[in-house]
Amino acid sequence: MPRHAFVPAGTPLEVTYSVDNSVAIKKSVNGVTLSSTSATFIQARMIEQAELRPGATVLEIGSGGYNAALLAEVVGPQGRVFSVDIDREVTDLALERLDATGYGDRVTVLQADAGEPLPELPDSVDAILVTAGAWDLAPAWLDRLATDGRIIVPLRMNGVTRSIGFRREGDHWVSTSAEVCGFVPMQGDGAHDGRVFELPDKLGNHVRLIFDADAPQDINRLDNVLATDRSTVWSGATIPLGVSFAELHLWFAAFLPGFCRMAVDEGTDLAGERKHWFPFGSVLDDSFAYLAVRPLPEGSGVEFGAHAYGDHGQSAADAMVEQIQAWDRAARDAEPVFGYWPTGSRLPEFGAGTAVLAKKHGVVTISWPIKD
Repeated sequence: MPRHAFVPAGTPLEVTYSVDNSVAIKKSVNGVTLSSTSATFIQARMIEQAELRPGATVLEIGSGGYNAALLAEVVGPQGRVFSVDIDREVTDLALERLDATGYGDRVTVLQADAGEPLPELPDSVDAILVTAGAWDLAPAWLDRLATDGRIIVPLRMNGVTRSIGFRREGDHWVSTSAEVCGFVPMQGDGAHDGRVFELPDKLGNHVRLIFDADAPQDINRLDNVLATDRSTVWSGATIPLGVSFAELHLWFAAFLPGFCRMAVDEGTDLAGERKHWFPFGSVLDDSFAYLAVRPLPEGSGVEFGAHAYGDHGQSAADAMVEQIQAWDRAARDAEPVFGYWPTGSRLPEFGAGTAVLAKKHGVVTISWPIKD
């Protein structure tokens, strides 16, 4: 499959064929990526998650051409692939590149907002692959999916994204697989803008707190917070070097009050300490904390902890460390299960190990096997 035929001319081959890199197809005037060809590893993984077979009918939401061509190969001559994108420029490029590589008659490309009902599509499809970061699952997607079908969606949950494979179970949806990933955000009806707050330091540089949902209403209580003394609390929880702790980020998104992501300007104190912290934080009253690490003896790994600023920084750091310890104690070796409950579903009583995140068209649950 000639991946280089689906990316902008002049893209270096080592970038085009890197397993881990996406390739931008279209950018805004400010350099923000609006559409991309996803990294090869996640394209392959999502096809696996969909459990596709020859002869299947597949809907791809978010076009570009290359992934649709892969889908056409997997479902074979008897299968059908529909690729939808909201951006006319993107669909025109996808059509051009599919025609040039011999897939023009095997993929139907539509320019439309896939969050709306589309009469051009079949009434029922075997699988839906969403290739843009989604904050919610559109009813139009679920209504079109066959009873035993799969929907694969990079779902954003309080700022943390997983490519989740869902199957129907009664009146709701249950995950069959999940993969760490990152995607260009959804546009159109499915777009969701978080809120960003800037905290200036004494030199006029900023630390930005990015909230996906439930942003504090009294954020002005953080005025001048960076001028306060920093508090630090260590958790006793450790991890060897080279071992992923992505599930800790998900745990924070599920259970840490005031959770947010962070970005920092060059010139801030935090920018000079990048090797010793990660961009996951929380706001508690007039203070905020963020995830920190310190090396273990002999370089065998790191210990997790929290740095915090504010008049009650110690309390903010303590709250983060409590969640680090809870994850370390009960969840670091367990795989969470995700659920999606459309509006109107009958919600059961959830246990202590389940987080419930409200969405526009339903709720998402993240469950770890924790005893009450």
